[in-house]
Amino acid sequence: MEQLVTIDLLGQSYTFKTDSEVSKAEEVADFLVKEVKKVESQHSLKTLDVTKFKILILAALNIANKNFEIKRNDSEFLNDISQRLNRMISTLDKNIV
Repeated sequence: MEQLVTIDLLGQSYTFKTDSEVSKAEEVADFLVKEVKKVESQHSLKTLDVTKFKILILAALNIANKNFEIKRNDSEFLNDISQRLNRMISTLDKNIV
């Protein structure tokens, strides 16, 4: 069932539909808001030439980078586990009579 979630981002309200639980959608939206605020605070002190669009792009790039890091770490972890399991299976196969 579609439900509506509203977030405030850079002084503007945005409402979107979600098929997932509202609490999950709000958690994702809150993460975005926090990332945008973080980027905004980092760049508002440096220059007044940072537009809302640039802030959103930088926040999106930061989130995408975090996502890639997590995927890479998960992949490395799964490869490591797979190698360890294969060694364990091989050792067990050799020692089982």
